[in-house]
Amino acid sequence: MKITTIILAAGKGTRMHSDLPKVLHKIADKSLVRHVYDASSQLENNQIQIVVGHQAELVRDYMHGLNVNWVEQKQQLGTGHAVQQASTYIADDQVVLILFGDVPLLKTETIKKIVADVNESTLSLLTVFLENPKGYGRIIRDEDQKVIKIVEEKDATEIERQVSEVNTGIMAVLGRHLKKWLTQLGNQNAQGEYYLTDVIAMAVTDAIEIVTSQPTSADEVLGVNNRSQLAYLERVFQASQASKLMEQGVTLRDPARFDLRGEITGLGEDICIDVNVILEGSNKIGNRVNIGPNTIIKNAVIGDDVEILANCVIENALIGKGCRIGPYARLRPETELAENVHIGNFVEIKKALVASESKINHLSYIGDAEVGSKVNIGAGTITCNYDGVNKFKTIIEDGAFIGSDTQLVAPVTVGKNATIGAGSTITKNTPENQLTISRIKQFVIPGWQRPSKVEK
Repeated sequence: MKITTIILAAGKGTRMHSDLPKVLHKIADKSLVRHVYDASSQLENNQIQIVVGHQAELVRDYMHGLNVNWVEQKQQLGTGHAVQQASTYIADDQVVLILFGDVPLLKTETIKKIVADVNESTLSLLTVFLENPKGYGRIIRDEDQKVIKIVEEKDATEIERQVSEVNTGIMAVLGRHLKKWLTQLGNQNAQGEYYLTDVIAMAVTDAIEIVTSQPTSADEVLGVNNRSQLAYLERVFQASQASKLMEQGVTLRDPARFDLRGEITGLGEDICIDVNVILEGSNKIGNRVNIGPNTIIKNAVIGDDVEILANCVIENALIGKGCRIGPYARLRPETELAENVHIGNFVEIKKALVASESKINHLSYIGDAEVGSKVNIGAGTITCNYDGVNKFKTIIEDGAFIGSDTQLVAPVTVGKNATIGAGSTITKNTPENQLTISRIKQFVIPGWQRPSKVEK
């Protein structure tokens, strides 16, 4: 059966106190509406419509490239009015699924259950039981437990307010039924808006059974209206991410202090992750990897037996088996480390290939470079790769030893097994197996005295 999903994403979100549309605020570095899109896109034969209004162009730009049909609601006159704008794209024989762009944690499994309950004589409605239902529309059932209406709290009797089953607004129904009911919606209410919930009473009048289902957790259907709710759902989502990783064998020193803001495409065994680690983008982590505290890793491939010490930042890097990184190291994009490379404290690597068993242990910058195997680069070494306009490459061949406080002015090649004396500035290629040194001779000026401060 074909499905059309309508995601309502037109609201401004006044309580967010932000210039950014509410649905573009993020959980796990992904917008609220993108969470909803991703969950619903798992359905087969599904055409997704997104209804936009406030800063519509910005929302469209953010979702650029996705398989979406955009519908604009120029005036925000309620949920029913929003769905009416998409009625042109509803076919009679389609299942129409209504979702909300600010309800980000709804699971695909829950959505599939809603859709599966739809047939010619049913409307499928997602409800939830809350300990404190204040503010929500109550699900009212008859003596046979059939849903007969939804009553908003302001209109409910004292008995009706005791009902703990509430409406989420998420529903699915055949297109022919929905299109008929949409034409009958009125706005005779205090807000002067067209409410989608009114179709429930119309369905009952037309002898369409209201079939209800519930999410696995109430958190699935919570919406975001303010920063507090956004932060709460972030922690709910991260707790779920952490739980899944631990089920797969990952040790998290403190699951409450770990964030996965993306995906792990490959996951080895015996991985240990310390506190305050953030994984962003798409990462692959091998076996027996230890990641120290306060580390950020984005779009990296990490080989087996890698140790990443505290306070490292790694982005778009490839780390080979047995490497040791940090503490306080930064691997920038296009860094590739072969096996058993050591990158030490306060070392920055950018767009560099470092071959096996090389060591860059202290206070160095290596950028736009090719470093051979078994190279030792001393503290304070930098590749001077930028002349203010263009960037140039430094090549350090196998077995070279670079003394501390050396500047390698690119383009330059350090030969195989060459040694560079500490404190050198190298501007020309150096020969293999030779010591190259460039520094002035040390001398003493007899009788020199340090200047003293002149009193004014």
